[in-house]
Amino acid sequence: MLDKSYRPQEVEGKLYSKWMEQGAFSCGRADSDDAFTIVIPPPNVTGSLHMGHALNNTLQDVLVRFERMRGKDVLWQPGMDHAGIATQMVVERQLAEKGISRHDLGREAFVDKVWEWKGESGGLIFEQLKRLGATCDWERERFTMDDGLSVAVRKVFVQLFKEGLIYRDKRLVNWDPQFHTAISDLEVEQREVNGHMWHFRYPVEGEDGRFITVATTRPETMLGDTGIAVHPEDERYGDLVGKFAILPIVGRRIPIVADDYADPEQGSGAVKITPAHDFNDYEVGKRAGLEVINIMDENAHLNDAVPAEYQGLERFAARKKVVAEIEKLGLLEKIDDHPHTVPYGDRSGVVIEPLLTDQWFADAATLAQPAIRAVENGSTEFVPAKWTNTYYDWMRNIQPWCISRQLWWGHRIPAWFGPDGKFFVEETEEEAIAAAEAHYGHTEPLIRDEDVLDTWFSSALWPFSTLGWPEKTPELAKYYQTDVLVTGFDIIFFWVARMMMMGLHFTDEAPFHTVYIHALVRDEHGAKMSKSKGNVVDPLDLIDSYGADALRFFLSVSAAQGRDVSLSEQRVEGYRNFATKLWNAARFCEMNECAIPQEFDPFAVEQPVNQWIIGEVVKCEEAVRAALESYRFNDASNAIYAFTWNVFCDWYLEFAKLPFQGDDAKAKSETKATAAWTLDQILKILHPFMPFVTEEIWGNLGVERATDLIVSDWPVYPNYAMTSAQDEMDWVQELIAGVRAVRSEMNVPAGAKVPLIFNDGNAEQNQWLGRNWAIIARMARLESKSIDTEFPKGALQFVLGGATVGLPLAEAMDVSAERDRLAKEIGNLNGYMMGLNKKLGNEKFVANAPVDVVAGEKAKLADAEVKLAKLNDAAARLAEL
Repeated sequence: MLDKSYRPQEVEGKLYSKWMEQGAFSCGRADSDDAFTIVIPPPNVTGSLHMGHALNNTLQDVLVRFERMRGKDVLWQPGMDHAGIATQMVVERQLAEKGISRHDLGREAFVDKVWEWKGESGGLIFEQLKRLGATCDWERERFTMDDGLSVAVRKVFVQLFKEGLIYRDKRLVNWDPQFHTAISDLEVEQREVNGHMWHFRYPVEGEDGRFITVATTRPETMLGDTGIAVHPEDERYGDLVGKFAILPIVGRRIPIVADDYADPEQGSGAVKITPAHDFNDYEVGKRAGLEVINIMDENAHLNDAVPAEYQGLERFAARKKVVAEIEKLGLLEKIDDHPHTVPYGDRSGVVIEPLLTDQWFADAATLAQPAIRAVENGSTEFVPAKWTNTYYDWMRNIQPWCISRQLWWGHRIPAWFGPDGKFFVEETEEEAIAAAEAHYGHTEPLIRDEDVLDTWFSSALWPFSTLGWPEKTPELAKYYQTDVLVTGFDIIFFWVARMMMMGLHFTDEAPFHTVYIHALVRDEHGAKMSKSKGNVVDPLDLIDSYGADALRFFLSVSAAQGRDVSLSEQRVEGYRNFATKLWNAARFCEMNECAIPQEFDPFAVEQPVNQWIIGEVVKCEEAVRAALESYRFNDASNAIYAFTWNVFCDWYLEFAKLPFQGDDAKAKSETKATAAWTLDQILKILHPFMPFVTEEIWGNLGVERATDLIVSDWPVYPNYAMTSAQDEMDWVQELIAGVRAVRSEMNVPAGAKVPLIFNDGNAEQNQWLGRNWAIIARMARLESKSIDTEFPKGALQFVLGGATVGLPLAEAMDVSAERDRLAKEIGNLNGYMMGLNKKLGNEKFVANAPVDVVAGEKAKLADAEVKLAKLNDAAARLAEL
């Protein structure tokens, strides 16, 4: 039996534990060879649930519950990413609180500490995902640093190296001076700062009194300048190309070269080139054959490549000293205020320094080619399709991928160095020793590379490494290729593209046939959520307040392709009310002893109202199924919502009250069976979206069930043909809605029953009216009907399918009082609108008020105009009575 009210806080944990105990999430069902696989975008081991996770995992869970009910062998592969720099930072911070650094412990002990932290505190997000209702196969949980994945990582690295697709090189990278490591572009946060542009004059060699002016936002880097670039078509400098300038302070001769990178419209048109400390300058330097001079160490302090008085200075201290010296030399032309973007490490919060270092790189351009072709030939499809071009743009212009990191936590690079710097790349130390002996002809001591791999390297293997690759496991054979990847647009480049590259290279098959890209969850005003803005909403708070189902349904119904989700707590609350509406409808059916007899055939019912609802169920299932198959989550959610609330609760159950209470035993029995059957279909179709409330109703209706709802079968209605009952009951609804609209517009008292006159209807409509009169009279509050009767003066009329419906209302209401009420309301509304027009006509208000405030006032005025039109129309109708 169902309790009087639904309390999600008491139900959700109990149901989730029950599902877990039953193994409802486990893959490997014996009755299906048709697999459906999703790999979870592995959250960081340091992570906690935020709204982006909630959206991402809700959509995945909707799909896996749907496909599980459709009989497929579903694997939703869970796991976590070791998140190299983020995790190392957490543990280092904890050690720092005790006055200990990782260097005090040493590498091995520090890594042990990280594993210890992972065991105690890592993975909190999985418990939070369970509260959301996520049905991952938790028994198959993987971690990007576990033994199996480590084997895969080593094999991939060694094979790519031996194929010439991984190499070691000295190149410019993003360097984090706090963590002493290269970081990826993803880990760089571009911040707008109010800085300065310094304009320095460099003397032209051999031409006393002639200078060439360059501008820089980083004066300290001028100590590493090795050239000046001007545009080849800039006539101002045509005679200087091929000559030299003298670098102030240092005294180095630096060539003046022609390169398209220099913009004649910017500043002086001449650009200082520091190849070792700027990515653009590095490329110019390569084209011009300029010397590359690194002037900084790993701490971003100046090294011994600069004059002695600058050596050891921190970069910003060096900046002040350089500017002071340039000014002292009379070479400072001017200083401009200059807002510009500065790269910061997203974890360390310090300014990132482009730095020339020895690193390991993957030949991404070669690896990208099959991955580009897979999308071009349709093997993998992006949804929405617009992201295809984003993917192409990046992949077709891809740069070498720096895969090494100077950290202690991560997959250590399987490379060992001999005493002469020669390195040996093998899967094990024993193999490296053997390779070294073969090279040297004798045993030499080897030192393993200190670096670890970029986190994205191991996560790029996620779709196949989690299934046991490089072993040819049964799981790999059955569940790879995976079906759909559900992820955010921000990691198309850093994760999706790399999974495509690695999957195709090592399995000859794209890792997924569909990539569904969801948008951002923003606040209710459309702003991006951030801690600094104070507008972050914790999904767990919403679950505590309204239940997981309400949050899940809000997210799925808001997930329109290509459109961001604007979080509205009021709407989440509204979907809690939806769960309550369903609960109350189920209790109504229970109280009316609705049950499905064993011999019941829903497609053989005889009552038009029951034929109609059966047809509506079929249409609803078809709409939801088609929408989910094309990843239109919002359309699927809206379809089941509209059917449940509007069609079933508001119409059918109201229609059903008459047979429930009537004397026709056959109609009563059929309607009770149909109501129970329809409720069961709703529970099944709604379950992927709102799993908890549907399962609780399913299991507490006093019906013996063969299975829990989570593993029940998705509804299938083969070859169902719609009947004329669809048109009939649709017409009945239109008639009732039309009468209700007139009554509401004219403010007819709810208890007043009025006569209905139905003129010029065809034979079928007259038949419908007669057959359904009891329902129509009850729901529209009508006292009588007459057909093809003259309308009395003042009867309000509306047209319905070629017929005219008339309602004589004069005796059902106090016309004079209603006239006065309308006049008063129209007067008040006119005054309100006058105030709004005055405010919006004030240029200062419109110019100075926040955009959303002005928009809000305009919306109020538009709403008032619509209401005024309706009131005026009602007053005009009233004048006819």
